Amino acid sequence: MQRKVASPNDFTDLNEVENRLRPFEDRYNATAQPFQWKFTTPDLDDLLARLGRHTADHP
Repeated sequence: MQRKVASPNDFTDLNEVENRLRPFEDRYNATAQPFQWKFTTPDLDDLLARLGRHTADHP
């Protein structure tokens, strides 16, 4: 949103911000698709365990 709508940050008032954000929000909501996460809870547990081992080995 920042790169597509809010840059450059040259708004003169909050109404101008709303006028630029509303059409973007409407368009995004009309085309958005659910995101399928591939990083699972067991993946997170594994990552945290590896980070814990690494931290213990390298204080």
